[in-house]
Amino acid sequence: MLNYVWLGLVVIGILTAAGRDLYDSIENVYGNERSFPVHIEEQTGPGEWNAWCTANELQRKFSGIENTEDTTRFVLSFARQSSTAGVLRPESGAPAILLTVQESFGDNGSIPCRITSDSSRTGLVYVSFSPIRFVYLKRVTNAALDAAALAVKIALGLIGIMALWLGVMKVAEEAGIIAIIARAVRPITTRLFSDIPEDHPAIGAMIMNISANMLGLGNAATPFGLKAMEELDKLNKHAGTATNAMVTFLALNTSCVTLVPATAIAVRAATGSSDPAIIIGTTFLTSLVATVFAVVFAKVFQRLSVFRVREKEAS
Repeated sequence: MLNYVWLGLVVIGILTAAGRDLYDSIENVYGNERSFPVHIEEQTGPGEWNAWCTANELQRKFSGIENTEDTTRFVLSFARQSSTAGVLRPESGAPAILLTVQESFGDNGSIPCRITSDSSRTGLVYVSFSPIRFVYLKRVTNAALDAAALAVKIALGLIGIMALWLGVMKVAEEAGIIAIIARAVRPITTRLFSDIPEDHPAIGAMIMNISANMLGLGNAATPFGLKAMEELDKLNKHAGTATNAMVTFLALNTSCVTLVPATAIAVRAATGSSDPAIIIGTTFLTSLVATVFAVVFAKVFQRLSVFRVREKEAS
């Protein structure tokens, strides 16, 4: 189901971007084929000059409307490539629409332009840009590709730490450490799951699930959680209705106390965090509070008659 939701969001994003691009094309928001003056000042290198244009001139270029009262200047760099071609580079303080034009031509910050009229001897050159189209579609496409690349980067970064802790869990299981832990926490599990026999396979699966969750290994915990639910369902007298033990285990699994959030630390490290392990203390505190409240509410709700009545109805 979640895949369909993501697909729907992608389709909506593409359609919205296409609609916006169509509107911009009809309204000629980027002033395609319109030229505007660039005022040339001192030369900074071979074929390169400091330049400027006014807000009024840019407004006439992009909207076709002139506002003679706004004479704000925007600094540019102008480089001539030939008698009919050049390159503009907006400097700091440029209007947003000019920055959008800059973005549409690539990452190097330069805007290729055509010289439509050359009066450089008087310090004035008229230029126009190549037609600008599909600005928003390009943004959506680039964002999708960037997100895909980031997902691969994070996934590769998780391989090492996941392999380490999954190996630790497997060694602990083979060495009997999990059985020792199960016996140690038996007084707790007996109270939380009083309707489950002490030697039932569900207890071991739940211990494995909780242990993996305590290390922040959600992926490793999932198979154990499914196994625990399968074993708990064997004790279920009312098929299709969750038992008290199932509800309590689900609450415990969802909010389990996390001692070492290994997966979150790995994600932070993969994305360049300077201190990826700084979240250990806050994660432990918040997960502890969440676990206490989840278990308390599960135990309180199972005592309410409204839930017991539903269980009887299911029978």
